[in-house]
Amino acid sequence: MSIATTERLVIEAITIADAQFILELMNTPHWLAYIGDRNVKTLHHAERAIKNTHLKSYRENGFGFYKLLLKSENLIPIGVCGLIKREELDGVDIGFALLPEFEGKGFGFESATEILKLAENTFHLKEVIAIVSPENSNSIKLLEKLGLSYQKKVTPFPDKKELLLFSKRF
Repeated sequence: MSIATTERLVIEAITIADAQFILELMNTPHWLAYIGDRNVKTLHHAERAIKNTHLKSYRENGFGFYKLLLKSENLIPIGVCGLIKREELDGVDIGFALLPEFEGKGFGFESATEILKLAENTFHLKEVIAIVSPENSNSIKLLEKLGLSYQKKVTPFPDKKELLLFSKRF
């Protein structure tokens, strides 16, 4: 089901049928380097990840991560963008990830701009936050371009990795 469209993208909810795409995305070099290895190595793992994260978030929060489908390429999935409520953070987190061949082409900005509109106008959020690895300069630039500003360093997860926290108020 489409939740939004942009000039080049259709933004849809992720379903179990997307397991192959999610498996591929979660094992790309940038995902592994900046988001982390979630030990999703088989279709079964990907299906479980979809059930336990994406579908659970839609059910519990009314929002989540969405797949990005490229209009000009018969709606092939090229990445994800969306919102997540993490127990470890005070606030709703925006995030994005693209397959390598689609990075650096403006799809992150295009999709995240639409997700921010949904956050404010549909989900009625007053603020969106983002966490990012300090070495992920491309994501930091994108967050700043989206109007999020650096707030502080945080270590929200058990791995004790220090991350940068950005936020935008509506």
